Amino acid sequence: MTLPPEVQRRLELARRLAHQAGQVTLRYFRAGDLHVEQKDDASPVTAADREAEQLLRQQIALAFPEDAICGEEFGAQEGSSPFTWVLDPIDGTKSFIHGVPLYGTLIGLLHQQRPAAGVIHVPALEETVWGTPEAGSWYSRPGSEPQPCRLRRCEQLDQATLLTSEVEGFVATGTFDALERLASATRITRTWGDCYGYLLLATGRADVMLDPRMHLWDAVAVMAVIQGAGGRFTDWHGRACADGGNGLATSAALLPAVLQRLQSRQG
Repeated sequence: MTLPPEVQRRLELARRLAHQAGQVTLRYFRAGDLHVEQKDDASPVTAADREAEQLLRQQIALAFPEDAICGEEFGAQEGSSPFTWVLDPIDGTKSFIHGVPLYGTLIGLLHQQRPAAGVIHVPALEETVWGTPEAGSWYSRPGSEPQPCRLRRCEQLDQATLLTSEVEGFVATGTFDALERLASATRITRTWGDCYGYLLLATGRADVMLDPRMHLWDAVAVMAVIQGAGGRFTDWHGRACADGGNGLATSAALLPAVLQRLQSRQG
């Protein structure tokens, strides 16, 4: 499917900007003098988060001054077009500040409040996925040509690999029992996910990615990429939305079983 020109131009810019913002973060990554602050919600933030988002905002405003922008670090900026850019300069800041290379830059695009395109770039690993729900998703890494993204064929939950970002989020939201029920039904469970977990899912290296709490800037890009790869992104009630407060990505085949486990009161 051919993308509308207005989406294609923005997706091309998003890919370029994700790499540029990623380079900003690498200047700070594993720096011995990295200063970490705590935001009002107790989440960490660094100069790398802020500098990367400032770069993204400046370049988007130059290219598409009529578009709205919503970012984790600097809030919402209104626009006059039907497009909104949704930015998370470092998704996985806790990974970043601990020197774990599984953090990434997320750039999502809403068109009339629906996810239209997304980019997940993991600068320390030089892996990128990008795509749209309608035209598909693509994966690139050093030394190879871009390849189409497709979820792995897995139709039984007991053969699935489950990923999540951290256990603390389930404890804080009172949903640890849901994680236990789902983990007990799958073959393998691993953490340190963040946006890299969704990249693994989109490239056929995992089967379920689960987050107990998500903001819009966490969800828009990954929703577009996962849908483009043939998967499903929903909240824990099965609603296909980016603002449900939590997130679940998996295949159409596994989605009913995953939702049943999350919503069941018994294992």
